[in-house]
Amino acid sequence: MWYIIFSEDVENSLPLRLKVRSEHLMRLQELDNQGRLFVAGPHPISDHEETTDLGFSGSTVIAQFHNLEEAKTWANADPYIKAGVYKNVIVKPFKKVLPA
Repeated sequence: MWYIIFSEDVENSLPLRLKVRSEHLMRLQELDNQGRLFVAGPHPISDHEETTDLGFSGSTVIAQFHNLEEAKTWANADPYIKAGVYKNVIVKPFKKVLPA
């Protein structure tokens, strides 16, 4: 089943993100290599493409896991959590309806 992992950043998280970004992306790449990643990406603070240096307010990952507990365990092991980037993480089942 698909699960959505919605994470909210602490204030001024960009320096913390940059320290462990490669480890964070490596875990996402593993899911993608396994065919289990639907989408992943950060939420820019600004809606202008050229201002990502302002940082991010959070991230969303939608990926397949066997159950909710496995999805929560995976989310809680994110390097961004260990680095103090995220102040809140919500994990919920997700049902893709459209596009078909």
